[in-house]
Amino acid sequence: MATTGVSAIAPLRVGVTVLTVGTALIHLYLGLLGFPLFILNGLGYLGLLAALILPIPVISDYRSLTRRVLVGYTALTIFLWILVGARNSIGYADKIIELALIALLLLEARNSRR
Repeated sequence: MATTGVSAIAPLRVGVTVLTVGTALIHLYLGLLGFPLFILNGLGYLGLLAALILPIPVISDYRSLTRRVLVGYTALTIFLWILVGARNSIGYADKIIELALIALLLLEARNSRR
């Protein structure tokens, strides 16, 4: 039985939301520990998530672009962590979350084209 695009996207959207909020909270927490750039990174995640999921007519036409920007933003965060990030358990855990986020965003993009 074939699934429709909407029913296939719903669980992915929940996963994207949970993972994005998770990585945003980690970055906001690190920002409160004295690393102010992490606050900006966390707010960036939350802003892109809002643009992706909120039913705002002006931006709903740009969900595909927003999804691509969120993938790039997440990939850039991983790349910068590789260059200068702390190698500790929270760093590794966050990179796992971010890699899973990229995977779900790519799956969601593929399913939304069907």
